[in-house]
Amino acid sequence: MTICGLDHFNVVTSDLEASRRFYVRVLGLREGERPPFDFPGAWLYCADAAVVHLVAKGGADAPSGGAVDHVAFRARDLAGVVARLREHGIAHSVRTVPGRGLRQVFVHDPNGVKIELSFAASERLPEDG
Repeated sequence: MTICGLDHFNVVTSDLEASRRFYVRVLGLREGERPPFDFPGAWLYCADAAVVHLVAKGGADAPSGGAVDHVAFRARDLAGVVARLREHGIAHSVRTVPGRGLRQVFVHDPNGVKIELSFAASERLPEDG
């Protein structure tokens, strides 16, 4: 077996609408086609790929838990993303990866899932000078 990349991650949520709003309005994913499951949920897309699946808690036999610390997305427009997080009043932290210069933004979704947004080292914030 060869791993070829991340397909999607699934979030079991007690507030489907708050989760959908976070991933769409804050992170910029778009809601798209979802199979007609017999439980509430949403599939959220980046380009043509459904990268986040949301499932309403109690609406399916979806187990919850595990030891995953965070989920990471490659991203662009560091300044725009940080401005959007500030606009929505969402707590976040920005870090530079030592020795690589990559920029990381960490934020939590409404369910407590830690999301890393990883930016090129060349991306800057206005306060970087």
